[in-house]
Amino acid sequence: MGRTPCCDRDNLKKGPWTPEEDQKLVVCIQKHDQGNWRTLPKKAGPARCGKSCRLRWTNYLRPDIKRGRFSFEEEETIIQLHSMLGNK
Repeated sequence: MGRTPCCDRDNLKKGPWTPEEDQKLVVCIQKHDQGNWRTLPKKAGPARCGKSCRLRWTNYLRPDIKRGRFSFEEEETIIQLHSMLGNK
């Protein structure tokens, strides 16, 4: 029972992503949209599992991710909300 395996674990690459793999993933997502992450590695070409592709896109490659330090206004908002809500 349960879900069928998404990929053949023997032929998967592990470890750091190369810039070429990143580029393949970005191009594939721009062309086909995010859609089904389990089928994306077959379309994109990297020898990675769908979960690895999803995490790489979500945490590093997505164009709307803001990197860097918080602005003064953002920091003040965080402090104000923390004083109102606590650690929720």
